[in-house]
Amino acid sequence: MAKDRTPDKSRATGGGATRSGGRAGGRTRPPTQVVAQQRPWGLIAAAIAVVVFAAAVIYYAVAQVQEADALRVDSIDEIAGAETYEYEAGEHTYDPIDYEQSPPVGGVHDYVWADCTGTVYDVDIRHENAVHSLEHGAVWITYDPDEVSGADVETLAGLVDGVSGRMLSPYEGQDSPISVQSWGEQLKVDSADDERIKQFADLMTYKAGEFPEPGATCERPDFLADPALESDDAGAPTAP
Repeated sequence: MAKDRTPDKSRATGGGATRSGGRAGGRTRPPTQVVAQQRPWGLIAAAIAVVVFAAAVIYYAVAQVQEADALRVDSIDEIAGAETYEYEAGEHTYDPIDYEQSPPVGGVHDYVWADCTGTVYDVDIRHENAVHSLEHGAVWITYDPDEVSGADVETLAGLVDGVSGRMLSPYEGQDSPISVQSWGEQLKVDSADDERIKQFADLMTYKAGEFPEPGATCERPDFLADPALESDDAGAPTAP
C-alpha cells in the first residue's frame, strides 16, 4: 500500500515568506549607483593649447624663411646703389695710405688685420688695418657718429655681433650716415633700417671668389685687445 505523503513544511513556507508581512527576513537589493562619465576637459584644453602653439611656431618659421628668401640676392648687381671697384691684393706697408674711397674698400694696407670675428668697435679703428680684414673676406660696416647713435647703432651691431667675418666701427667724417664695404664693393645708405645693409652683409661675408685670401683667419686677439686708432700716429709701425 502506498503511504500518505505529508507536505514538506519547509517548502510550503517559501523560504520564509509569510502571508501577513510579505518577505520577512528576506534580502533587499541595494539601489544601483549611476556614475556619470567625467570628460577630461583639462587635458583637452591642454592639447588644444599645444596644437595652437605648434601652429604659431610653424607659421612664424615659415614667415621668417619667406622673408629671408624675399631679401636674398645672388649678385652685388642686384643691390641698388652698390658700387664695385678693382684692386690688386697682397700689398702691405706700415705707412699711412690716402685711399681713393672713404671708407676704403681695397688697396695697399697694413700688415696687421683688424679682428673681424663679429667685432663691434666703439672707436674709429685704423683704416689700413680694416682694409686688411676686407682682404680676408670680411664685411666692414661703418657709421658717422655725428649722424648715427643709440638704437640705430644697436641695429647695426645686431647684424655684426658674434658673426664671423663682420665688424662694425664709427668712421669720422664719412660722407653718408652708414657705409658697408667688402673688398672691392661698397654701399652707402641713410638709415640703419635699410634692408640693403643685410643683403650686402649676407651676400659678401666670406664670399669665395670675391676677395683675395679665401681661408684666411679673421681672428686677431692682439688687435681686439688694443685696437689701433685712426687718430693715432698713422706713420707708427704696428708689429706684423
